[in-house]
Amino acid sequence: MDGDKRPEWSDPNEPDKFSSIIRKGQMQEGQEISIQKNMRFQKRKSSEPSVEELYDGVLSGNRSQLARSITLVESNAEQHFHKAQELLQKLLTHTGKSVRIGITGVPGAGKSTFIEAFGTFLCELGLQVAVLAIDPSSSISGGSILGDKTRMEQLSRNPRAFIRPSPTAGKLGGVHRKTREAMLICEAAGYDVILIETVGVGQSETIIRDMVDFFMLLVLTGAGDELQGMKKGIMELADAIIVHKADGANQPKAEQTKKEYNRILHFLQPATKGWSTKAYTCSSYTGDGIKNVWNVIKEFEASGKLTGVFNERRNAQQRDWLYSMITDQLQYSFFHHPAVKLKLPQLENEVIAGEKTAASAVEALFDAFLNKKV
Repeated sequence: MDGDKRPEWSDPNEPDKFSSIIRKGQMQEGQEISIQKNMRFQKRKSSEPSVEELYDGVLSGNRSQLARSITLVESNAEQHFHKAQELLQKLLTHTGKSVRIGITGVPGAGKSTFIEAFGTFLCELGLQVAVLAIDPSSSISGGSILGDKTRMEQLSRNPRAFIRPSPTAGKLGGVHRKTREAMLICEAAGYDVILIETVGVGQSETIIRDMVDFFMLLVLTGAGDELQGMKKGIMELADAIIVHKADGANQPKAEQTKKEYNRILHFLQPATKGWSTKAYTCSSYTGDGIKNVWNVIKEFEASGKLTGVFNERRNAQQRDWLYSMITDQLQYSFFHHPAVKLKLPQLENEVIAGEKTAASAVEALFDAFLNKKV
């Protein structure tokens, strides 16, 4: 074909071994050439919404703006911190009207299954339900699976429900350090019930008690010596113990386990003043006991508001939140101080080598942090 030629770097002695050719292009009639030299294609930058846009979106129930607002408060970037705090300050007067429920339990107790059944039941009552599901972060890679939307497939499709999985980001107790802010945003968006699912059960998991009204512990039957294996501390923090998967052949065992827990709870200090913690059975598979759990929570709320314990707890949580934020800010300021960043590697090596005690190294770092002569 006329006009076809091979690249100049092809071997002229072996033309049959080269199959590619350069073909001269032909311009169609009326076609204009608009080629710019050295033109670079760049991905369009997504413009971040303003605080006002996020504020209006959250109050109007816009799920996209709600998700973006939570992403903003979860961000560790310095440029996002003040913007997030400005948004929270504006939303603060619209918060505090929901029921905050913490759900924890031993691994395999079916927390996600229970939340899907329970959340679906609440949505059928006409309530708006937000689920803040905490996923454990890898201590090696820092990543999380964040598979709660997959495990709660039915609830995630419900227009009255909003599910937000978040990584623990290494925070003690498996509760992301921004869960409180995310909870406030969901309240401002009009959600009536906030469900916070934690990673699992343990002493560190008790941090969730400091941010919810009602604390629920899910347990199983047939898991060995569960009563001895269960930590006393977590039972003393629970406002209700739910013996889950109480269906089929497991029903009689669940009833027996409920009786055993109730006997133990009789001798423990109640988690909430004026409230008697009890054990109940429940099945997410059949739905038995789901309605009873909600009735218990409503009774707890009504009783607490009548005696003033409900508001006392929330006030105490606000105070604890303040001190927690002070601790976080001090830690951040300390490790980002230029003098500390300069001296820390050297002192760390000296401590490892046994040349300096940890206490003296800490004292030297704080002297540098407080700009004392060292």
